Amino acid sequence: MKKNQVDIITLGCSKNLVDSEKLMHQLQEKGYTVTHDAAHPRGEIAVINTCGFIGDAKEESVNTILEFCQAKAEGKLSRLYVMGCLSERFLSELETEIPEVDKFYGKFNWKELLNELGQAPTDDNIHRVQTTPKHYAYLKISEGCDRNCAYCAIPISTGKHKSRPMEEILDEVRLLVSQGVKEFQVIAQELTYYGLDLYGQQKIAELVEQIADIPGVEWIRLHYAYPLHFPMELLKVMREKDNVCKYLDIALQHVSDNMLDRMHRHVSKQDTMNLIETMRREVPGIHLRTTLMVGFPGETEQDFEELKEFTRWARFDRMGAFAYSEEEGTYSADHYENDVPDEVKQKRLGELMAIQQQISAELQDKKVGQKLKVIIDRREGDYYIGRTEFDSPEVDPEVLIPVADGRLYTGRFYQVEIVSADDFDLYGKRI
Repeated sequence: MKKNQVDIITLGCSKNLVDSEKLMHQLQEKGYTVTHDAAHPRGEIAVINTCGFIGDAKEESVNTILEFCQAKAEGKLSRLYVMGCLSERFLSELETEIPEVDKFYGKFNWKELLNELGQAPTDDNIHRVQTTPKHYAYLKISEGCDRNCAYCAIPISTGKHKSRPMEEILDEVRLLVSQGVKEFQVIAQELTYYGLDLYGQQKIAELVEQIADIPGVEWIRLHYAYPLHFPMELLKVMREKDNVCKYLDIALQHVSDNMLDRMHRHVSKQDTMNLIETMRREVPGIHLRTTLMVGFPGETEQDFEELKEFTRWARFDRMGAFAYSEEEGTYSADHYENDVPDEVKQKRLGELMAIQQQISAELQDKKVGQKLKVIIDRREGDYYIGRTEFDSPEVDPEVLIPVADGRLYTGRFYQVEIVSADDFDLYGKRI
């Protein structure tokens, strides 16, 4: 093992990744060598940033902790620390069940890890060590959520919504631009709530507009909106600012009024459909990404048929879906019987995604012949891999351009003509 080297392992979402990147900067400033997501322990210290969102994520987090405990027992590292959502939510249980971990930290007190190492943390909230390609970064504007949907354990881990001050966010953007970042994925548990706690009103439209006005910001992409009280002024910013991508990630979960009521979503089917129509009218060409859930307690065949019909009607450009997983401490776990059998959940999930696959293929085919602005992320074999403004990293389709057509450079934009498509990816040639 290498002395004064710290291995950081990040599990879960991009919001966790931002925390890891900022911890990495603090450690580097104190003289540590830091690696990220190493396959095996290499340093004397390891820090696992955990996810506790749903069952599979919790299982992955626990298994990773146990793997590193084994490495510690074999003398491959000296100290092991755990932070993040899982330990925020299950701190006492983890301390009892896995005593091999030197110390557990939660979601918000991870800077105290510096104290454990004999170092003093700083109040710096904008510097980080980028683990993403240098041309894009995730920009976390808030933590927590006030929505309290019946199925969701996130508020248990993250607490109430807490916005970051606008000027701090803008300073971080300016810093990242000076380091070569061109594209920003704006992330939050619920970004439309931004500003209510600090300024008494929704400020997401103003924030995005100010980010868009910073020289060097070429793309801004918005993730994780909520349909209730959606700030319509954000659509105006998206329509009028060329560097605000015509893309919105808005998790809808379901559409039948029965399910929306049981989920405590506080919107109706008609509200949802009206919002989608408004978005497409106000921002021509907008690409909508959503997430839907099947198998929530009490979901009937009629509810599911409504969801399928809605999916056919909405024709989302991007859609993910998952089967309901009961999370302890949530309203649904405490008040509803988990009465949809697992095999039914999986059958419904398969049916829903089959509908979306067909829709995706049809929408992708319509892009053939179009000329689109593409940013190059990497090279893989015989292709350069890029994305359009309608594609977020890691979760959305990509554009493949043959290396044989000429050299392209990572992090640069090119005009590309789309020549063919499959169900999810596009193939193009540089113009």
